[in-house]
Amino acid sequence: MTSLAGSRILVTGAGGFIGSHLVERLVRDGADVRVFVHYNSRNDWGLLELACEPVKQALEVVNGDVQDPFVVRKAVSGCTTVFHLASLIPIPYSYVAPQSFVTTNVLGALNVMQACLDAGVERVVHTSTSEVYGTAQRVPIDEAHPLHAQSPYAASKIGADMIAESYWRSFGLPVAIIRPFNTYGPRQSARAVIPAIIAQALTGEVIRLGSTDPTRDLNYVDDIVEAFVRTASRAEAVGQVTNVGSGQETSIGQLADIILRLLRSSARVETDEQRRRPERSEVERLVCDNRKARTLLDWTPKTSLEEGLRRTIEWMRRHVERYKPRLYNV
Repeated sequence: MTSLAGSRILVTGAGGFIGSHLVERLVRDGADVRVFVHYNSRNDWGLLELACEPVKQALEVVNGDVQDPFVVRKAVSGCTTVFHLASLIPIPYSYVAPQSFVTTNVLGALNVMQACLDAGVERVVHTSTSEVYGTAQRVPIDEAHPLHAQSPYAASKIGADMIAESYWRSFGLPVAIIRPFNTYGPRQSARAVIPAIIAQALTGEVIRLGSTDPTRDLNYVDDIVEAFVRTASRAEAVGQVTNVGSGQETSIGQLADIILRLLRSSARVETDEQRRRPERSEVERLVCDNRKARTLLDWTPKTSLEEGLRRTIEWMRRHVERYKPRLYNV
């Protein structure tokens, strides 16, 4: 297991799903961690609020918005390594408010890269997404697969990736781009399919989903965090895009069946047209070619799908009220 012990690290998007797990790992490893969390009037740190007290006590917190270059520069100052995860990610919302995705994801990436360049940061890990590939034109999907934006969210992430890459090519900023495939685990919001299925199964008799045919490459969050740490630790990753995924393909319908079996639930699955993506926008197939990650990062996932789902179910049983099942159809 790779460690960044002793490093002065900034994590943007630290209040998010992957970001909060990454922060916990870095603190456990002995890193000196500063977190950038989105400012709000409640002084709420997002999902970091669910971290244990020793982790929270170890953090230096900067509140702000990645759209603001001044506060980004303040957050980056003095750090040797920056993990950039801050992003607007709910895909359905990107059809409603596409400009918000451009200003947060593209402009935010620009602000982070410029601040890191000015501060002489030694390593920047920029977070991409498998959504940039769209529906697979060939499988498994390697890093040379064409980029194909099938949502405003995907388009904004492609733009952010190109900004990060340009700072490596134009200015020599030591940027490594990590491209995780679908990540799941404790704390994930109900906008994602796995917690949506589990929350509905725990609280009702019907699981309402959009299309059950699309396939995804599903990865437990601890494995993805390990890939982040390895990306930051290896000089060979600089200037590279690295896909991170299991190489296994599971349809949404199969996923629902597995979850219901693990829960011993008799709930039935129904399709709901309101949950479908707009026409021509659904990404039908995603499966990772992880050969580069295995070679460059010496990384392979360690957690099986069923084991990861069991851990996620156990956590959600204890926190199901966070998903407001009595108020919302998650």
